[in-house]
Amino acid sequence: MGRTREMGRRRAILHHPLVLMGLLVLILTSAAAWFFEYTHLLFLWPVPVHLSIPNQTLYIVPNASTHFEVEEEEIPMPQIKNHVPPPRRQGGPYHDWELFRSDFEDMMTHLKIFVYPDAINGSKSFKDAFLPHRNPFDPRLGNYFSEHMFKISLLNSSLLAANPREAHFFFLPFSINALRNDPRVRSEASISEFVARYTDVMSRDYGFWNASGGSDHFYVCCHSVGRDAASRHSGLHTNAIQVTCSASYFQRLYMAHKDVALPQVWPRSSEDPITPPEVRKKLVFFAGRLKNSRVRQELIAAWGNDTSMDIFSGSTPFPYEEGFRNSRYCLHVKGYEVNTARISDALHYGCIPVIVSNHYDLPFANVLDWSKFSVIVSHGDIPLLKSILASISKELYLDMFQNLLQVRKHFRWHMIPRDYDSFHMTVYQLWLKRGVHRLSFL
Repeated sequence: MGRTREMGRRRAILHHPLVLMGLLVLILTSAAAWFFEYTHLLFLWPVPVHLSIPNQTLYIVPNASTHFEVEEEEIPMPQIKNHVPPPRRQGGPYHDWELFRSDFEDMMTHLKIFVYPDAINGSKSFKDAFLPHRNPFDPRLGNYFSEHMFKISLLNSSLLAANPREAHFFFLPFSINALRNDPRVRSEASISEFVARYTDVMSRDYGFWNASGGSDHFYVCCHSVGRDAASRHSGLHTNAIQVTCSASYFQRLYMAHKDVALPQVWPRSSEDPITPPEVRKKLVFFAGRLKNSRVRQELIAAWGNDTSMDIFSGSTPFPYEEGFRNSRYCLHVKGYEVNTARISDALHYGCIPVIVSNHYDLPFANVLDWSKFSVIVSHGDIPLLKSILASISKELYLDMFQNLLQVRKHFRWHMIPRDYDSFHMTVYQLWLKRGVHRLSFL
């Protein structure tokens, strides 16, 4: 009787769902192990692969890439080496020079820009706001040189579209700098009102603005008040492209996805010889006003008395240019805006730019690798400035210096534009934004 109960208890255990599931898993695991062992032998069977080597067939064993068996033939097997791709060029100042060069040549062949007639005929009462500047190399233009030179270069370039229906882009030729110097519209509010009215006139008299909502139109400004020039016209602000020196991610009317950073360049009609690195005795140079710049105030407080640096608040005891010529690193420190001409000054004189300007959308950053010819330092790292620069090896500094010499041409303006100069580098940024769908020309 006891034995019968024991057998019944064992039978109940064997029929328990958990026990049955465990047995099923054990059976499947065993079957899978047997299947893998068998098929593994099949997969190791040599498979012939014909390569582009005369009279040779390689037998490649899958999952054993180093195991090759060569079919015996009369002609001996040539030595096969693993293919190693050529090393990338290290230290160059471009993200991809060949890709950029090819696309640039395509732009030079196809890009067309239509300029509204006021840039050629002038306006009856505001012609100076539209016509090219008569003397763009006047030193008094200072920080607004790039704004005027873009217009002059465009009008002298091969990219002008005689037929607006063939144009990729449309240039609104008003000059913020000229309007700022006109007593009739000197204030920021008056300038933005003038720009809004002018844009409305263009959209009324021509069908091109209406066909795209203004997204293929652009204007150029280097004056600080230009950041608000589009504030009274929603289409100009939202859709049109702002080509501006004040290219700040933190600026409320600058949109990095559609706007373009313009290099701020000082008027220079000739090139100066470059001081070689071994002659540059000072580590750092900077001179600038402290007004409206907490960052510059922190810089002077931290390093103004360091004898390895020439750092001045205001004017220098020697010619300003000598500071760039005699120093290895030259500081671009944010003032009222993120931009100043000090970057182009440093490039012009062969001094490695040190950029202390948070939120600055650097010009041509999708083409140039700024880390290869400049040093970018956060505002918060000003106390570490000397140790950051001292940590740069002599070899790295010389590499950066050579890269700087390559990119200098991109920060020069010419009355008749030349390949890869500031004008062509700027319109290349427009070229990358082409392809806007236009509905129709009215």
